[in-house]
Amino acid sequence: MSVQGTAGDLHGVVENRLRQADQRYTAGRRAIISLLVSAGHPVSIGDIADRLPGVPRSSAYRHLTDLEAAGIVRRVTANDEFTRFELAEDLTGHHHHLLCLSCGKVIDVTLPAAVEHDVTAAIGQLAGAESFQAHSHRLDILGLCADCR
Repeated sequence: MSVQGTAGDLHGVVENRLRQADQRYTAGRRAIISLLVSAGHPVSIGDIADRLPGVPRSSAYRHLTDLEAAGIVRRVTANDEFTRFELAEDLTGHHHHLLCLSCGKVIDVTLPAAVEHDVTAAIGQLAGAESFQAHSHRLDILGLCADCR
C-alpha cells in the first residue's frame, strides 16, 4: 500500500498503525512525521532538533524508536556517525539512495521502471542460487555529492 495522497491520508495511516501497536499519535510524533514529509529526504536527529526545537532530542529519539517499531519510519545509515530517518517505503514508494562518503548527504533516487525490473530480476537470481527468499531490496550507491566533488 502506498500512501501518496494527502497529508491527512498519511496521518490517518500513521495513527492507525500506532494504535495497532498500542501507541498514541502524539503531537511530537505528528510533528516528526510532518517534518519527514516536508523534508523529502532522510533526516538526522540533529536535523529534527534544528527544525523542531519544541521537541526535545530525547523525546525525538523515543518517538523515532516507536515509529520504527510500528513500521512507519526506517533508518538510513550513511558513512558518517549520523543515522537518518525517513518514512517507510510502503508510505512513500520504492526508492534508493545516493550516499556521500564525504559529508554524509543522502539523496533519494528512483530508478526507471525497466532498470528497477532488471535489478529485481538479478536479485531474484542471486537469492535463488542461495535458496534465499528475497522480500525486498535497498540499493545504496556510495560516492561524492556535487558539493564534495
